[in-house]
Amino acid sequence: MRIIDTHLHLVYQDHFNYPWLDGAPAINRNWSVENYLEEARPLGIEAALHMEVDVAETDIVAESRFMTTVHPAVIGAIAGCRPESPGFAEQLEALAAIKGVRGVRRVLHQAPDELSQSQQFRDNIRRLARHDLNFDLCVRADQLPLATAIVDHAPDVQFVLDHCGNPDIANNGFDAWAAGLDEIAGRANVTAKVSGIVVNAQSDWNTETLRPYVEYLIERFGWDRIVWGSDHPVCTLNANLTRWVEATRTIVSGASIDEQAKLFHRNAERVYRLA
Repeated sequence: MRIIDTHLHLVYQDHFNYPWLDGAPAINRNWSVENYLEEARPLGIEAALHMEVDVAETDIVAESRFMTTVHPAVIGAIAGCRPESPGFAEQLEALAAIKGVRGVRRVLHQAPDELSQSQQFRDNIRRLARHDLNFDLCVRADQLPLATAIVDHAPDVQFVLDHCGNPDIANNGFDAWAAGLDEIAGRANVTAKVSGIVVNAQSDWNTETLRPYVEYLIERFGWDRIVWGSDHPVCTLNANLTRWVEATRTIVSGASIDEQAKLFHRNAERVYRLA
């Protein structure tokens, strides 16, 4: 089963400034596409979308331009952005002009809730529709109602919910997460990304630890509204790429080949307009 990874982070510290990495010493180094592909290709990962790495704001456009040409296996990029900024319209024009940019993301799980709830932020997200760009939602489980409010204000925008909505697996946070997930799953313009949850689990996690969350997500969104992502190298904080791929394949092994193809590549081709 071939895989398109919709959530690959690459770090080139000689090119760009990553302020947040100072607080993440375990991954505070270069992560090149060549190093990633050494592990990824034997796993069936044939292509990837680069996910912005929250570079300094002045580097956002340059990062996006660089990552769309870094390697033939990187077939597109989700760019960073600042919808809370009065200058967002100009930033969006610059990003939309870069061939290969398929969407944008503003990291919200570490931002004050108020940032994404302003009228300016919501109105700026609506601008994405005219450029045919997606918005990746990166929120905590407790912020899912805020994410739903953003979606409701922009019905013509395609949203992708990163990391299954970030359930607090380590602290048995299923019920609190499921309530918010049920609501946002009811929005037809939201696709969910099976990614990132290994870092939300205890260090001794196994496939069965993750299974209830992945299966519930698929139940709520359906096979036509899910995509897969590695979240590499962030996933290495609590696993490695191989272990995450193997866990996902085990969880969905009972599904049909057609359903698995939707998760691992077919939906990504449609949602991110890759085909």
